[in-house]
Amino acid sequence: MTNSKELIMSGFAEFAAGNVDVLQTLLREDFIEHSPGNPSGRQAFIDFIKNAPVADARLELKRVVAEGDLVVMHYHLIPREGGRGLAVADFWRLEDGLIAEHWDVVQPVPEPEEVPHGMF
Repeated sequence: MTNSKELIMSGFAEFAAGNVDVLQTLLREDFIEHSPGNPSGRQAFIDFIKNAPVADARLELKRVVAEGDLVVMHYHLIPREGGRGLAVADFWRLEDGLIAEHWDVVQPVPEPEEVPHGMF
């Protein structure tokens, strides 16, 4: 049986490679979304994400932390058009081997001189 960290990392790799439909196999039908403006429910969330900038961006995973039913992923989201992009931390709570809830923290990557030790 796959553990929570492996499940999330595998799903992230598929998603980052352009397979948004992988979310069909990862999310519970009653999936709860905590990010402002993003819908809850598996299909509503997938439909939303298919048209969101994240579906079209390059995602560079920096670290993963897992404890029990929670997995946190820290990554660099680089938009298709380029630029410094966003620093993202996604928090996933799993239940019965599927993602039940999601929270995130998103921050624009500032000019390098503003962060002498880097964002990542």
